[in-house]
Order: sequence, then structure tokens, then C-alpha cells
Amino acid sequence: MTNDMSSSALRYVPQDALRHVYDECSAEERRILDTINAKVAAAESLDATMNFLFEALEPLGACDRLGLSFLEEDAARVVAHWARAAYDPILLPQGYTEDMQGSSLATVLQRGMPRVINDLERYAKEHPNSRSTELIVREGIRSSMTCPLVVEGRPVGFLFRSSRKPNAYDDRQVRMHLAVSERLSQAVEKAYRIEQLTAANQAYFETLGFVSHELRSPLASLIMESDVLLGGYVGDLTPDQKDRVGRMVSKANYLLNLVKDYMDLAQVESGNLEPAFEEDVDVVAGVIRPAVDIVQPQILAKQMTLTERLPEAKATLRCDPGLLQIVLVNLLSNAAKYGNDGGEIRLTVEYGESLVDMTVWNAGPGFPPEQRGKLFRRFSRVKTPELMKRKGTGIGLYTSWRIIQAHQGRIRARSEHGHWAEFSFTLPRGRRDA
Repeated sequence: MTNDMSSSALRYVPQDALRHVYDECSAEERRILDTINAKVAAAESLDATMNFLFEALEPLGACDRLGLSFLEEDAARVVAHWARAAYDPILLPQGYTEDMQGSSLATVLQRGMPRVINDLERYAKEHPNSRSTELIVREGIRSSMTCPLVVEGRPVGFLFRSSRKPNAYDDRQVRMHLAVSERLSQAVEKAYRIEQLTAANQAYFETLGFVSHELRSPLASLIMESDVLLGGYVGDLTPDQKDRVGRMVSKANYLLNLVKDYMDLAQVESGNLEPAFEEDVDVVAGVIRPAVDIVQPQILAKQMTLTERLPEAKATLRCDPGLLQIVLVNLLSNAAKYGNDGGEIRLTVEYGESLVDMTVWNAGPGFPPEQRGKLFRRFSRVKTPELMKRKGTGIGLYTSWRIIQAHQGRIRARSEHGHWAEFSFTLPRGRRDA
């Protein structure tokens, strides 16, 4: 061992002194390392792998606490990510952060050496500004051992093993700890990055939902005020003024529809898309009529005709009517947006004993068969000259697909390119009518 520090409480262990790690391990230590390899290869979760490691090391001694931290902000900060101890409470919690500047952990990275502190009480006195040391000393920890986690030469974090006894770690313990960290490095970094991406994705959609919600009210108010102007309620407008206000309303309606799409997307992508199922929902009164009422102004604006083909018999469905209205509004709105001016839209509903089919057909440019795969995917649009002239994001169809999936249904599309397009979905009815 070498120690170039004035304090004997802290030492860095050159890895040259720890060669032939696996060969010098005991049979039980080799079993643990082999099992870690197997768990990493099987892509077990980070939590499962770390819990196994804690339980396997504890009988070998000198493992009252096991911790895992990761580097963030270009290695300027270290964040505690996972910890387990043989005691309660843990005072240094998940999410605890410290700057690397001035920390002995920075030396661990610079030298690439494991660090051993065999007298944490003494170390805490010599480093009174180390908040993390203060916390683990209060937990009762007296020795700690730290190895860097390195992936392809790049440091990603640290593996900490701690004991409530002083002077707990010798060369053999350090050798084992180093071997464990080498096997864990790539697996734990991958798991951590996935968790970071998941958290970032969720935060993005939460922000998207908030911003969309805040935009909806002023846009709706703008449209209402513009309608008051167009209606002459505050005085007559000149033809030029009416034209300009009309264009303002058209643009505001476009933005309002876009806001609605993003609010729907934020809802389904938040991870909380759990349909609030209701029994015996009247398909026509609970889903179709509200959706048609919403889209009717858009249909009339393009002088299109909506033909409804509904069975005479009343039928009920087990569903979340609010979510299904979103689906039907999206399909009808797309039919109006991409259909021919003055053309026809057909809404067809068919009831079976166990299924309900709803279809929206429109005369229009449709889409070529080779581009069908772009439908129902987030932010993906069919790219044909006719359709790219019309504004859209592809969000509505993706949102509809997610909602139908949550209802254990199926959504599909057909088209004769240049003539018509048809979107339909099938849902299980749940309980049959009496």
C-alpha cells in the first residue's frame, strides 16, 4: 500500500498492487463475481443487481452499507443514486449531490485508484466541510472503500462499500471491491442513462402539457373576441377589416387545434394513461354526438358533407367516453383537414355481439400504400405533395393509437391514393346488451 497523504485515515491503492484479481479471490468471492457477470449479461435491473451484491457481500464481512453514485455535469458533480444498509436510518439519501471540486473523490478519478478511509471519525475532523462524511459518520459508518466506475476509459461514477468497524479494509477486500466495480461499470451506467432519459422524457411532456394548457385559454378568448368583432357587436367593419380579422381567427383556430393535440399527447405520454372505464356508455350519445359537434364548424368551413351511417338499435360500450371522443375528433378533424373542399365525409358505426367498429371515410388525396407505415407514429407524417401542403404534426393519429391500445382495441387505415382515405377502429364491447 502507498500513502502520500499526511493523514493515515486516507489512502489510495495503486491498481498495480491488485493484479490477478480473479485468481487471488476465494471460491466464494469467485462465485459472487461469476453471478454478477451472469446478472449483467441477463440485463437484470440495476436495483436487482445491487440488491444481490449487497446480500452476497454481507456474509463476507465489512459490508454494512453499499452505495452507488454517478457523475453529472461533465464530472463536476457527483449524485447519490442507490444505497442499502444493514441498519436504519440512512441519512445520506438518494439524490444527494456534492461538487467534485476539492473532494478526495476527484483524486480517485485523477489517479484511477481505489480510495480507502479506515478511520472516518478522524477523517471527518480533518475535513469538517465534507457534509457527506458527516452524514455517514452519523449513520455509524467507520470505514469506507471507494472504486471508480469506468466505461471504455471514461469515469461514470463510484461504488462505495462501508463498514461500521474501523480499519475494516485490507488488500484482499480492496481487490474484491475493484473486481466488482469492473463488472458493474457498464451495466450500471446503461441503467442510469435509461433512467435519466425516462425522467427527462416525463419532464418534457409535463412541461408540454403545462404550456399547452396555459395557451389554450388566451387563444380561445382571442377567437371569441374576434367573433364579436366579425358579428358587428362593436360596430360595422369594412370588408378589408373583416378579411383581416377572419384571417386572425383562422390562424388562432389552427394554434388552438395544435394546443389540443399537444395536450392530448402530454396526457397519453405522461405514463398515467389509465382509462376511466364506464359501463354501458351509449355509443351515439356519449361518444359520437359530442365529437361531431366539436368538428362540425371545421366541416362546414370547407363546405363538406358529413354522412352518418348508424344502426337503429341502441348499443352500449365499456369505455372511457372522454378518451374515445379524442380519437373520433382526431379522425373527423383529419378527414376535414385533408379531404377535398366540398367533398364527403362518412361516419359509419357497426355493432357486433362482442365488438364495435367505427369508420371515418373521406374523399381526398389519400396516401400511397408504401407510406402506410408512417401512420400512427409520433411526429410522423405521410409525405406526399398534396398532404405536405396542409399543416399537421402527426400527433393526432399517434394519440389515437395509444388510446385505442389502452382500450384493448385495434386501429387501422386504408386508402386509394388520389381518391379516398379511411380510418377505422374496433373495440371490445365488454358486457353485452340485455
